[in-house]
This record gives sequence, C-alpha cells and structure tokens, in this order.
Amino acid sequence: MASRDFHVVPREVPPELQVRVVAGAIAVLVAFALLGTRLWLLQVVHGPEMRSLSENNRIRLVRVPAARGVVYDRHGEILIDNRPAFDVVFVPEDAHDRRRVLRNVAAYLEESESSVHQMLHAPTKRPPYEGIVLRRDLDWRGVVAVETHQLELPGVSVQVGPRRYYPFGPLAGHLLGYVGEVSETELKDAATGYRAGDLVGKASLEKSWDAELRGIPGGQQVEVDALGRRMRVLQEVPDVPGGTLTLTLDRDLQEAAERALGDAAGAIVALDPRNGEILVMVSHPAFDPNVFARGVRPDEWRALVEDRRRPLNNRAVQGQFPPGSTFKIAVATGALEMGAANASTGVSCSGGVQFGNHFFRCWKKGGHGGVNLHRAIVESCDVFFYQVGQRLGVDGIADYARRLGLGVPTGIRLEHEKTGTIPDTQWKRRRFHQPWFAGETLSVAIGQGYVTATPLQMAQMTAVIANGGTRYRPHYVKRIEAPDGTLREEVQPEILGEAHLKKSTLEQVRAGMRDVVMTEAGTGKKARVPGIEVAGKTGTAQAVKLGEDRSGTNRGPNAARDHAWFIAFAPYENPEIAISCIVEHAGEHGGTVAAPIVQQVLAHYFGRNQGPSLPTTQEASLDANTTAMPAAKPRASEPEAALAQADELDHAGAERRLEPPAASPRASDGGSGGIGAAQGAAEPRPSSARAPR
Repeated sequence: MASRDFHVVPREVPPELQVRVVAGAIAVLVAFALLGTRLWLLQVVHGPEMRSLSENNRIRLVRVPAARGVVYDRHGEILIDNRPAFDVVFVPEDAHDRRRVLRNVAAYLEESESSVHQMLHAPTKRPPYEGIVLRRDLDWRGVVAVETHQLELPGVSVQVGPRRYYPFGPLAGHLLGYVGEVSETELKDAATGYRAGDLVGKASLEKSWDAELRGIPGGQQVEVDALGRRMRVLQEVPDVPGGTLTLTLDRDLQEAAERALGDAAGAIVALDPRNGEILVMVSHPAFDPNVFARGVRPDEWRALVEDRRRPLNNRAVQGQFPPGSTFKIAVATGALEMGAANASTGVSCSGGVQFGNHFFRCWKKGGHGGVNLHRAIVESCDVFFYQVGQRLGVDGIADYARRLGLGVPTGIRLEHEKTGTIPDTQWKRRRFHQPWFAGETLSVAIGQGYVTATPLQMAQMTAVIANGGTRYRPHYVKRIEAPDGTLREEVQPEILGEAHLKKSTLEQVRAGMRDVVMTEAGTGKKARVPGIEVAGKTGTAQAVKLGEDRSGTNRGPNAARDHAWFIAFAPYENPEIAISCIVEHAGEHGGTVAAPIVQQVLAHYFGRNQGPSLPTTQEASLDANTTAMPAAKPRASEPEAALAQADELDHAGAERRLEPPAASPRASDGGSGGIGAAQGAAEPRPSSARAPR
C-alpha cells in the first residue's frame, strides 16, 4: 500500500491572541514575583517577629507571683499567713469572640455580665498574652463550673496562687493592714518593680514593710493548645518567698485588750517603756483584712467608707482627741521643772476660780479644800492646775509637753500618723493670726482648749515618765528573717530624745500617779491589780461645747458625750508596760469606764486573777506627801467616809460644769468654741475649760 505524504500547513497566530499570551505570561511572572516578595518579607524581614508570635501561640512565659512573707507575734504565733487560692484568668488574645466568652463566664460564675466586663479593665501597657484576673479566690463550685466548660471558654483558665490569710480576722487589723491589687499610680513608679495584677500592701504593716514582705517572682515556660489551655510546663524558675517578720505584738494580750474594750469605739496602746516595743494596738470599730485579701466588693467597700464610726480609721495613731486631765501629768512635770510649783505649793479649792468675768469650775462641786501638787494629781483638782498653769504659762506647758512626746511625731513606721496639737503663743499667731489670751491657758492646763493628742502619744508620754525621761521610737517589728530562717535584721531600740527631767520631778509625778490607783482617794482605783503596784491617771475630755450648762451633756446624743481616758504604767518600781486607753463618747469619766478596761489588760499581762484588791499600805504615802492647808478637809479614815468619797468620784460626771472665759481682751478666747474634733480635725478649736478627772 502506497504511503501518503503528509504536509504541515503553517498557520499564522492572530495578533490579538499574541497580545493575550504575552499579557498572561507577564501576569503569571508578576504574581510569582509578588508571592516571592511576600514570602521574603515574612521569612526574612519579619521572620523574628513571626517566629515570636508563633511561639506565643504555642509557648507562653507565665509569671509566677511569690508568696508574701509570714508574720508572727513575739511568741511565735502566726498573725499573717498565705493559703492557696483559685483565680479565673482571661487572655483576650486567645478568644475570637470576647463578648460571648465573657457572657459565658458571667453565667458560670453566677455574676452579672457588667461586673465581669469591669474586671476586664486592665492597664494599657499590658503585655500581649498576659492574663487578666476576672475573679479572685474562686470557690470549689466555681472551679468545677469553669473547668468543665473549657471548650466554651477559650482564653479562660483557673490558676492557683498564694492568697493572704489573716487567721484571727479583725484582731490587730489596723496594725497589720491589708493587701490589694496594684493601682495604675503605683505601676507608673518603675522603681517598685510592680506588674499588673500584683497584690501589694495597701495599709499599715503590709504597706510600710512591703519591700521586706514581697518576694521575687518566678516564671514558667508553658506549652498551650489552640484554646490557650495549658498542656505542659517546659521549664520553670522557682519564686522566692518574702521575708518573715516577727513582731513585738503579743497576740494573747492583744486579744485580751480587744475583749476588754468590747463594742465601744476607742483605742488601747501598750508599750514596753524600756525599749518602745508595741505590745498592744487596738482600734475599734475594726475591720477584717481578709475581705481585702480576696478582693473587696463594691458594696462592701461602700459600707466601710460610709460607716459613721469610721472602721478604717486607726484611732491609735490617727485619732486626735483632747487628753483631758491626763494632760495634767505634763503640766505638773513642767511646773516642777520651772519652779512654778513644788511639793509644798498649796492651793485652796472651793469648787472653782474666778478669772475675768467668768468662773472656772472644778469637777468636784464642793471643792477639794487645801491641796498640794501630790493631792492635786491624786484627786485631779482642776483649781490647782488652773493656778499652776497660769504661773507656768502656755509656752512653758508646751515645752514640757513636747519633751514628753506630745505635739510631735512618735516616729512609728505607719502611714498617716497624726501629731496632735500642743498650742503656744507662736502657734496661735501662725494659725489664727491672733495673740494668745491668758484665759486660754486655763483650758490648756487641764487638757482642753486647742490641745489634742493621739492614744499612741499618750502611751509614749506615760512611758517617758515610767522609764525616767527617755523617749523611744515606738516600733512593732522585732526582727526580719529570710525564708530559710537566716536572720536578716534585728530591730534595735532607737532613742528619739531625752526629756532632761530632774530626779525629784520624776519621783513626785510618779508618786502622784501611783496613789491615783493605789489609794482610796485616787480617781483610778478601779485599775488595781492584786499584787502589782500600778501608777496611772484618769481623764475625761469634753467632746463638744454645748454652752455653759453641761449637766445634760452625757445624757444627750452620743456624739456630744465626753471621752473617757486612762493612762498607766506597772509595776511601779520597775515598769514593764505603759498603756493608754480612750473610750469615745463614753459619757462617764475615765475612772469609771477606761480604768477597768486597763485593769483587765494589766491583769492579763501579769497573769493575775481579776478582782478587787485588798487595802494597801500605800494610803499612808498620801498623808505623808500632803501638806495640810488651813481650809483643807480632814482626810477620811472611816470605811463609811471612804465609800462616800468613792461614790462621789464615780458620779461626778453629771456634776462637772465649767463656764468658758468671756470674750474680753484679757481672758476670752480660751472657751469661745468647741474642741478640735477628734480623729484628724482640720480646724482645731478651743473647748470650754471644763476639766474632768
């Protein structure tokens, strides 16, 4: 079969098709070029950044907070500890639909969605993939609810961390303080090293010693899945707990003091006069620091700040009260030192003294008769101190009050300490641009007028008298130890100054304070502790000025009632404890209300059973130190007379009335206004010069 020849006939490509082919080729080349460029940008230029993001999707660096240091009392009892707690943490970058996730979280935690959204607020400088705490201290039911619904809660996890725990609740809460989440302001201070979400000290010891209590945070390298759930820990750097603090506080004695004060508003401070160690610091009403440790709720915070009794206020260092007749100790000290009075100085008390156009009354309606310095301290004779105060002058009174620690900072390591007010001529000129009037000195001499002091200052003054004139800085931390028990620091007593008092002055003042408690004539006999010589001084401070007739003051509204004071030290010969107590608006004098409270604290301290003490031989010292005056009443020795005198003292609160000085150029302004309000009054005003015991 013959083969056939095939001929290929060439065909020309139309020009239109050629253009399309070239355009398509160029497009493909450009696409590949763009793709190559993009790959080059992602892998070469942005490679490290992309690699970091990729690792963050799989591997996270989690900061592990360090446990704060444990705090013990002087006998080794735990006052502040740590416990494990569950927190709900949310990483927004792991959730595509944040609103839905937060809605689910609110449902499982049985909270409103708005409250969960509020917790989502975080500092603007939060690093990527760092968790935000939505709920602290979750209970077991909440833990189960969150863990069993992990698929519906991407980015949400439950983390375990240390939580501050105060095993005794409100006990010593004002001294121990509390913790809270670091604020935006605190985060701005780079020197602190705080990170968002950290729990830091917010008040008192927790704040003042925050640097010592804070540990060094650790870290974990954690592998997570697509939902942000932790799969395993790849590497870990352990955290270092904070330092251990041992306090000077006596937990058992603190509990006894709080029990003795009961539900009354007030404060008790007890010091060791030999070194300034704080043994007791009570402020009522109190609060529970555990509320802040778990995260205070808005309604709880509102209740605390709106409470008229101000439970957050530490009355021991921030409450400024007129000291009343306890201030007579400072006046007596100054009078003896400057020669305005001596052991034989006598004054006749007939129930008051005329000054200008006004009659300044003594608390004892019928008067004390002839009194000297010793008896004036023992029976708290106002007339004696009116006259001695005038001889001493307000500047002399101020000088010795400050030597004893009044009107100046005590130096305790607590924030917002108040200094009280000890007025003098220069102070009034600076403060009110007015001269000092002689009538005002009478009010100051009995602890009224512009005079205010804190309970801590009154305890410090008592300690100075007890130890012979040395003023120590009050301190409540005894030593600091590392977590392994290594001693870091032993806190040493610090002397702030010396009062430079003559031995004879201290002997006379101390003897008077002893007989305030240890004799039947004394106003503080309810503070006796069997077998212990106690020295003290009672006081009652006018809270507001209600006019000339104050007979109904203590039967009126609570805010108008008098404060009750008592200061003491014991044992008399070798003092181990100095104490001050104030009961706000008690409506009774210090010998009736405050002295029995101090008696319970001292009885507990010395380990004695409470109860009435037997008559002591100290009564004889009153007669030996008393110089008889022509108008003096004979000292009662019969039991009936002693009981009558005691009854008279106990019911004197309703009898005390004192007219303020008239507004004259010579003697006026001392009693023209109400007392400077207690607890941090911004405008101190003089009270009418009515001196309680």
